[in-house]
Amino acid sequence: MAKFDIIAATGCPTGIAHTFMAKEALEKAAAERGLTIKVETHGQVGVENELTKSEIAGAKAVVVAADKDVQAERFAGKPMVSVGVSKALSVEAAGKLIDRALAAKGDNTVAAAADVEDEVEEKESIGHVIYKHLMNGVSHMLVFVVAGGVLTAVSFLWGITSFDSTASDYNSFAAMLKIIGGIAMNLMVPVLSAYIAESIGKRPALVPGFVAGMIAIQGLPVNAETGMIDAGGAGVGFGFLGGIVGGFLAGYVILLLEKVFAGLPKNLDGLKAIFLYPLFSTAIVGLVMLGISGPMAAINTAMMDFLKGLSASGAVVLGLAIGCMCAFDMGGPVNKAAYVTGTAMLTEALAAGVGTDTYNFGTNFMAAVSAACIVPPLITTFAVVVGKKYFSQEDHDAGIVNLILGCTHITEGAIPFMTKNIWPVMPIMMLGSSIASILTIMFNVHDPAPHGGFLVLPVVENGPLWVLAILIGAVVGGILFVAFKKYDFEKNQKAAPVAKPVEASKAAAVEAPKAEAADFVKVENVFVAEDFASRDEALSFVSNQAVKAGIASDADAVMNAFLAREAEGTTGMMEGFAIPHAKSDAITEAAVIVVKDESGVTGWDTMDGAPVNVAIALLIPGAQAGTTHLKILSKVAEALMDEDFRGTVKGSTDAAEIAKTINARLV
Repeated sequence: MAKFDIIAATGCPTGIAHTFMAKEALEKAAAERGLTIKVETHGQVGVENELTKSEIAGAKAVVVAADKDVQAERFAGKPMVSVGVSKALSVEAAGKLIDRALAAKGDNTVAAAADVEDEVEEKESIGHVIYKHLMNGVSHMLVFVVAGGVLTAVSFLWGITSFDSTASDYNSFAAMLKIIGGIAMNLMVPVLSAYIAESIGKRPALVPGFVAGMIAIQGLPVNAETGMIDAGGAGVGFGFLGGIVGGFLAGYVILLLEKVFAGLPKNLDGLKAIFLYPLFSTAIVGLVMLGISGPMAAINTAMMDFLKGLSASGAVVLGLAIGCMCAFDMGGPVNKAAYVTGTAMLTEALAAGVGTDTYNFGTNFMAAVSAACIVPPLITTFAVVVGKKYFSQEDHDAGIVNLILGCTHITEGAIPFMTKNIWPVMPIMMLGSSIASILTIMFNVHDPAPHGGFLVLPVVENGPLWVLAILIGAVVGGILFVAFKKYDFEKNQKAAPVAKPVEASKAAAVEAPKAEAADFVKVENVFVAEDFASRDEALSFVSNQAVKAGIASDADAVMNAFLAREAEGTTGMMEGFAIPHAKSDAITEAAVIVVKDESGVTGWDTMDGAPVNVAIALLIPGAQAGTTHLKILSKVAEALMDEDFRGTVKGSTDAAEIAKTINARLV
């Protein structure tokens, strides 16, 4: 059985994007550190790449990056770091988590080096624990919402009242779809409540959790004639807020009962699980939920009235609130709060029936939420197409993929763009989403489906105007994003002027002191077995390695300096060599980083059209033009004229030999 240095578990509420973005970041960060890793993902399709007991036992440390329950108790006793999934979406952030997890073990020499602040963060905050339980419920609920909502919406294709046997547009198939969709939507709150409870109290909490959720949607039944509690009477439900309260109540009641029954003999464990826990927990939770039904119903009504009142303030106010919430963290807790509110209002809308004020408000609100969630990925698509020269190839490819993600209502694809420049990218995304939401409300768009993006367009009322609203938001945001990237690109380009060929040749003629050049190329800065998909991926790798080696302080600034030089003229040479240079104030010491790719990096625009196998990257501090270090670096270009030098560097797989060969030409 294979053993891994690091094991990890990732999971986000929707299980669509964050889960797998964190997995990829952790894998890359581990590879950069020479560590083996296995990452278990908790996505919408279930647990994939599941960790075995032997793999858990053999691991040095554990990283949990999840906003849902991933059964972290399996890792008890192991050095572990547990954070929200958003803390592991970049390679740099994931690397820090791995370092912290390794430092968490009882090795004093390693732990002493760990930042005190990081040690405090290793303990989950109460807020994150509560959020994790809540998101476990939300992640299980979403699939019911999507399935039920879309089926209900599809039934409207035969007519708004096609489910009604007394209506002229009645269709039996549409009626069945409406019934199925309604059942799925009605399970939304019980499932939310049950899986919040399950996250807290595990499997025994499912029973009281489901019961609490059912009470939340039915309320306390009262006989209309007698005014007394009556099982045959009718109650007022208190919605998803009641489901949340019931879920936490059920989970913690189970934990309380575990303590109460802890003194019972071990051979009665079966009795506890199948009789005592479900009986007592259901009775306690049920009585409490029925007891608070009145106040909870009042709170739920007040919340809905507040949102309707916000709508009365105008489309701008409501749309701005929706847009900012949806784009603030793009799939995180604030986004989910807006989305869950939208689905709850849509549920009430569908229950109220077509043509009612409740239906009109709920479906209009849902359309605004959907528009706000679709816009951020489309902003990145517009930006990488219109302003292609200002983005790396990796960002360009991601932006194109975001066209598909955005059109299907998956906001998370825009996160990597925001994490690189939170300011001003986050405000740009929020503005674009707000514009789309405001226009959606103004255009009186109604969306009876809670998810699906443009796939549900046939059932959206005023669908063309909805698409127009989204496109306007995406274009405005995209223009602002391109303007920012253009400014950032030009600023770095000015900071990285390139010496003219004549100046470089003169510098090459000046002999540098042997003592400074003897070990200029360090063995640890030679990477001989890499595999890059593009020039930009290779340059990004070099930029990040420069930061890790202490050569530079900002990988993005170094990358921009490389790209600025490439924009002026390719650094691709002949016979598989390239000499990319970056001159930036972010580089703290002159250095050379060598990367080799045996299969060859295509798209470098070399002089002979051949792919690049060896890139000898020159990193130069902004203040060191014309100094001894730059004179040493210029000798690299001269060395490439030597066939023996090229043959040795290109043919060797020994980092030490390559470093020695280059250093020999610098003395």
